[in-house]
Amino acid sequence: MTEEKATQLPEPSGYRMLCFIPEIEDKFENGLLKPDSLQKIEEFSTVVLFVAKMGPDCFKDKTRFPNGPWCKEGDFILVRAYSGTRFKIHNREFRLINDDSVEAVVQDPRGITRV
Repeated sequence: MTEEKATQLPEPSGYRMLCFIPEIEDKFENGLLKPDSLQKIEEFSTVVLFVAKMGPDCFKDKTRFPNGPWCKEGDFILVRAYSGTRFKIHNREFRLINDDSVEAVVQDPRGITRV
C-alpha cells in the first residue's frame, strides 16, 4: 500500500473496527476463471475480514467483554454476512464493524466461504 493510500484510511471511532476484505479468489478450484459478477457477490457477502485498526473503545466494556478483547489488529475474523458499513478506497473494499460483531478468530482464512 502506498503512503498516499495509507493516509486515506479512516480512524475508527469508539467501539468500531476498520477491516478489509482479503483478496477474493479469481478462479475456481478446477482452474476456471470466475466471472466478475460472481467475484463481486463473494466480496459483498464475505464472512471473513482482516482487522486493520481498532477504535479506542473496542472491547473496553467490561460487562460485555469480561474476559477481554475477542481479537486484535492483524487478526482474520468471522462476521455475519453483509456486516458493517461498506466503502471503497482505491478500489479496495473496507468495512467498519462494531466490536461485538466478531464471531470468531481464524488462523487461515483460505477456503472459508459463506454457505
